[in-house]
Amino acid sequence: MSVTIQLAGARRGVPHSRSLSRWAQAAADVVKAPKRQDGARELTIRVVGAPESRRLNRLWRGKDKPTNVLSFPAAPTLSSAWTPAASVPLALGDIAICAPVVAREAREQAKPAQAHWAHMVVHGVLHLLGYDHEIDRDADVMEARETDILAGLGYSNPYV
Repeated sequence: MSVTIQLAGARRGVPHSRSLSRWAQAAADVVKAPKRQDGARELTIRVVGAPESRRLNRLWRGKDKPTNVLSFPAAPTLSSAWTPAASVPLALGDIAICAPVVAREAREQAKPAQAHWAHMVVHGVLHLLGYDHEIDRDADVMEARETDILAGLGYSNPYV
């Protein structure tokens, strides 16, 4: 999977792009996300500050505050006579992670920062793959999947 990392603010406390990519890949691999014949998929992770997170959250969710992670699934791409399907990357979408919110939550929840960052990346990728937590049953399924993926990465259950 091709993961593009965009840093829209200070780098302090943000995990290395290799870690962000590895966590995203782990989530996509475990879920067996749809992919092109050659396996190519694309994802962008944008690390933002509180003002950008607040603006995105207000615009897309109607909530006027910054949030830890937002996921924006890509629109399906269609092949045409000029663009064979095998040459069109399958974009999963974009994830915006708010560095100050993630740092604050990790401190408040007494979690290692790296573990909380890994959780936010995995959580965001699962949203791109269609997982949700609006109703309890769906939340249970999503949380179990997150916990399994994070365990495979060496992190403890984020929900205990």
